[in-house]
Amino acid sequence: MKKAIVIGATSGIGKGLATALANNDYKVAITGRRTELLEELQLQNPEKFITKSFDVKEVNAIPQYLDELVNELGGLDLLVLSSGTGDINNTLDFDIEKSTIETNVLGFTCIIDWMFNFFQKQKSGHIVAITSIAGLRGGRQAPAYNATKAYQISYLEALRQKTNNLKIPIIVTDIRPGFVDTAMAKGEGKFWVATVEKVTQQIMQAIIKKKKIIYVTKRWRLIAVLFKLMPASLYEKL
Repeated sequence: MKKAIVIGATSGIGKGLATALANNDYKVAITGRRTELLEELQLQNPEKFITKSFDVKEVNAIPQYLDELVNELGGLDLLVLSSGTGDINNTLDFDIEKSTIETNVLGFTCIIDWMFNFFQKQKSGHIVAITSIAGLRGGRQAPAYNATKAYQISYLEALRQKTNNLKIPIIVTDIRPGFVDTAMAKGEGKFWVATVEKVTQQIMQAIIKKKKIIYVTKRWRLIAVLFKLMPASLYEKL
């Protein structure tokens, strides 16, 4: 049986992927801040789930937490990092920006670095991170969210470059959702809002096929192309 850790499994995409992995013969360690939600999920399949509650902002403690989870699982094949945050911040409230950076940059980097080093020693492994199509351009409604997602996209690309340089078969998958029907779908002008179930199915296929980059749902690739082609002079007027 393969072993996986899902960071951020209390709701949304993380919860959907944890369930899908358990149904696909994975033993899964699920984490999040809300203990009661982790326990509810564990009760659905006690033989497949183990739990540990922590906040990804606890960067000094994360290495110990991950060590404990890997030991309890008896190894690790796959990490899914689905923990992230972002809020509408039209007034540029620094506390909102700071919280976003602590989660999406500091917590993200701490977890990804630990896992990459673990898989490098193991000489195999698969890292999957949920970024966002928002990381392709800046966004006036949630500046730190877009910026931190851009950081994540760039960081994952650097790791793919690193694996090629090291010639180690570590797969690094960047999942870039558009709007998904979760609490993270905020702001004006939402369209093409996908269900968690549909997004989970497409991500599972990407994991199985060891894809490097996917947009979910697939139609968001069209928006990604438009974002990349749109001149700054036009984009800044949106």
